[in-house]
Amino acid sequence: MNFAFTEEQDELRSTVRSFLEAKSPETAVREQMETEAGYDTAVWSQMAEQMGLQGLHVPEEFGGSGFTYVELGIVLEEMGRALLCAPFFSTVVLAANTLLLGGDDEAKKEYLPGIAGGETIATVAYTEPSGKWDESGIELAASKSGGADDRAYTLTGTKMFVLDGHTADLLIVAGRTAAGVSLFAVDGAAAGLTRTALSTMDQTRKQARLEFADTPGRLLGSDGAGWDVLAKVLDLVAVGLAAEQVGGAQKVLEMAVEYAKVRVQFGRPIGSFQAIKHKCADMLLEVESAKSAAYYGMWCAAELDDELPSVASLAKAYCSEAYFHAAAENIQIHGGIGFTWEHPAHLYFKRAKSSELLFGDPTYHRELLAQRIGI
Repeated sequence: MNFAFTEEQDELRSTVRSFLEAKSPETAVREQMETEAGYDTAVWSQMAEQMGLQGLHVPEEFGGSGFTYVELGIVLEEMGRALLCAPFFSTVVLAANTLLLGGDDEAKKEYLPGIAGGETIATVAYTEPSGKWDESGIELAASKSGGADDRAYTLTGTKMFVLDGHTADLLIVAGRTAAGVSLFAVDGAAAGLTRTALSTMDQTRKQARLEFADTPGRLLGSDGAGWDVLAKVLDLVAVGLAAEQVGGAQKVLEMAVEYAKVRVQFGRPIGSFQAIKHKCADMLLEVESAKSAAYYGMWCAAELDDELPSVASLAKAYCSEAYFHAAAENIQIHGGIGFTWEHPAHLYFKRAKSSELLFGDPTYHRELLAQRIGI
């Protein structure tokens, strides 16, 4: 296993960074986070048509490019650096991976080309009002419709904190049948579905509440096999989020160091003071360590290595804390101006905090890691 990025992967990073610098500057982030949809449809189309980002990880047979999770991780890292407002994580990391691992060839043929081409926005809805991230939190009821189609079900219940759930064309919903947890494809405009955008701390990543009242859904894969699929997907999601967090952490480190060089107090740059030097040094150590954890997770995900479950939880726990600490220290180094709404430091701070809690906080993942390694 090679732990150095190839020349092609470095070129991918450079290309994506240039694209995002042009399409996702701070002004664009602030504009899109205030909109109901939360993203620019023109930029979303360009990401698919010019860059092929939505289909990067999708196999060629379903309209994608067939690259590995390493390339996807690089893209996510750059998106985290740019605070891109777009339903990329929900569509590509959550939904596409669920379809790929779900064992339903018909569903792959039906939905993946639309995702790869940028026409379909998709997400996965499995968290409920209890806020639990594990199997025990799934209580939404699913029952057969009673018609000739044995894959037709009706869903009743509520899902919370669904990424881009208010705009998604395709919802992959985790529900509970007599056989256990199962997954269902639900049209975003289905009857009996009520979608409400949530007011959240981090408006750069939209979330929604979904209410199902005898809403029609199509069974994906085997009845009762949903959690086995979701557990694998959530490991990939944890690694993807860790990569995104690393991108944000690197950006706030750069912001802090640059400010420490130019901000003058008592006749000298504040970066010359020992306290600021130590803060920056500690941030650098944490960010570089976070990169190591995230990158190893990306390679494990690309190989679907047996270590992936353990490494995924390790990476999510460590990168969450590293990003949040770096974002908080960035504000401290900037001083008063860092606390103002006009400064970008608070945008990264909010993203760092929301990402820390998303799909399980560090305490949850440390417990999961302990279970997985047999402690």
